[in-house]
Amino acid sequence: MCLAAPSKVIEVRDGIALTECFGQQREVSLLLMEEDVAVGDYLLIQAGGFAFERVEPERAEESLALMCDLLEHPDSARQLGLNQDAADS
Repeated sequence: MCLAAPSKVIEVRDGIALTECFGQQREVSLLLMEEDVAVGDYLLIQAGGFAFERVEPERAEESLALMCDLLEHPDSARQLGLNQDAADS
């Protein structure tokens, strides 16, 4: 399973975007993007450094907040998994 954290675009030039996620900056290729990308957009990035999807800001910020919470409280992530397993039964 792969978990992609939305990365915010802070610069765009020549088919490359400089992105930031959790304080880490990374250059990514925009080769796979079918739509224009602008500063402030959120992108999902594949292993290998290719952006493949733009994410609505509200959804991106919600996902990042949830990821931060899970990183800060890993026991709640385990509990969430246990609750989900029970709900699926």
